[in-house]
Amino acid sequence: MNEIQAFILGNLPVSSSGHLQIGHHLLGTEDSGSLAFDIMVHVATVCATLVILRKEVFWIFRGLFRWDGRMNAEQKYTLNILISMIPIGIVGLCFKDYVDAIFEGSLVVVGVCLLVTASLLAMTHFYKPQERESISPLHAFIIGIAQAVAVLPGLSRSGSTIATGLLLGNDKQKLAQFSFLMVIPPILGEALLDFKHIVAPSAEYLAEHGEQAAISTTSLIVGFVAAFISGCVACKWMIDIVKRCKLIYFAIYCAIVGMLAIGLAIF
Repeated sequence: MNEIQAFILGNLPVSSSGHLQIGHHLLGTEDSGSLAFDIMVHVATVCATLVILRKEVFWIFRGLFRWDGRMNAEQKYTLNILISMIPIGIVGLCFKDYVDAIFEGSLVVVGVCLLVTASLLAMTHFYKPQERESISPLHAFIIGIAQAVAVLPGLSRSGSTIATGLLLGNDKQKLAQFSFLMVIPPILGEALLDFKHIVAPSAEYLAEHGEQAAISTTSLIVGFVAAFISGCVACKWMIDIVKRCKLIYFAIYCAIVGMLAIGLAIF
């Protein structure tokens, strides 16, 4: 993978692993250190989210360890994030390798999942329940289930969680921020699980994927910087379109990319 390919891939939306699969397919970089690169751009996206939502992150940590006799707003918010992680934790630890083995590399699956994402987002345009003031623990868990299902390539983490939360009637701005913050621990956890395949790949992994090709440090840096900058832009843009109820445009985009992926697989 050269620097130009790394720059292009780094600018793809990585909340859906399907975008990276399509990009690797078009650029022919599936075996060019793609796992190490994918880990790097996901970490870059986490860093971008922390920068854009730094006020919310500081707010959480400011009150997280303060105790006034009962749980404060920051502790309740953190508890909701932990609750939302339960489904993805179960799937990630118990079924991730199984899901990867079945669906990884299938552009048809990527395309279908992108169409499902488009359908979910489109539903939020037509169905608008009465808004709730805050996200409840039950809703946090249901949104977490949506995140767990998004381990399928092509299902957008942010798209699935935001759409699910909106269909449950949660406040748009609070939901958008919660959606981006709740995916940070799972993304980092997934990166650590994938990193072990680079450091000490198992016999089963080698039999399935073979040895990972080397990738230059320059390409990794270019990909990281590109993903960080595009991640900052995407995070601010996504929060803005959620607040303005314009997710239908993202739905159209996902539908187009989904049909493109299916077309590439068939033709």
